[in-house]
Amino acid sequence: MAPKRQSALLPQSKKPKSVPVSKLEDKSASPGLPKGEKEQQEAIEHIDEVQNEIDRLNEQASEEILKVEQKYNKLRQPFFQKRSELIAKIPNFWVTTFVNHPQVSALLGEEDEEALHYLTRVEVTEFEDIKSGYRIDFYFDENPYFENKVLSKEFHLNESGDPSSKSTEIKWKSGKDLTKRSSQTQNKASRKRQHEEPESFFTWFTDHSDAGADELGEVIKDDIWPNPLQYYLVPDMDDEEGEAEDDDDDDEEEEGLEDIDEEGDEDEGEEDEDDDEGEEGEEDEGEDD
Repeated sequence: MAPKRQSALLPQSKKPKSVPVSKLEDKSASPGLPKGEKEQQEAIEHIDEVQNEIDRLNEQASEEILKVEQKYNKLRQPFFQKRSELIAKIPNFWVTTFVNHPQVSALLGEEDEEALHYLTRVEVTEFEDIKSGYRIDFYFDENPYFENKVLSKEFHLNESGDPSSKSTEIKWKSGKDLTKRSSQTQNKASRKRQHEEPESFFTWFTDHSDAGADELGEVIKDDIWPNPLQYYLVPDMDDEEGEAEDDDDDDEEEEGLEDIDEEGDEDEGEEDEDDDEGEEGEEDEGEDD
């Protein structure tokens, strides 16, 4: 599995707070401190100074890493394009990939899968400076569900620096809105069943409640997009279960044959004993004569 890259929109680890200088000065200036406490306080001051240098280097490293990411993001683009062209030759590549992914498949209902059979291409585009966000595009053939040829969802930082998202409005065909159908199904179901029934995959395009922690977006960008082939090639669990059942049946048949053979051997042994007893009886009669 390809290593996951840190999301551009997830909160960065917070910089450790330095010990306020005023407090350090107050303590160090306190008269009459025992020698041991004074040495401890001086050590704390030096640790704080060293920590500030570490934080400065971490910030510098982040800037350098961003530059490297930008460089290689551009270098990867021709290969992503070539890969998309090759994937287009494989029918149902993307729906198979999504169904085989454990997290994505949990979001798919039967009708979602039917709609995703018309999905021909997926593209993930990171913005120029990378850290400001990314966009995921889904390309569809003509289908009975909606008019759109492309559905997109975009994640970015707004003017205040907070994560936000926006997406294409889905133009559903009459009676084919899977998001409403999912809602109606859940309303009719029991409470227990509501928790078991997943919402439609397509409700993701209208959910902008927490763009900074959009799990599906992160999974597609950081797990599936770098190497979708690994999920396309995952063996079908139904086939594996079928093969396992066939193996069990074969084992049971072999055990049955072994039991029959053993019973046959026992019967032959009993027949041999009967023959031996018969021969002994004839010999005894001959001696009496």
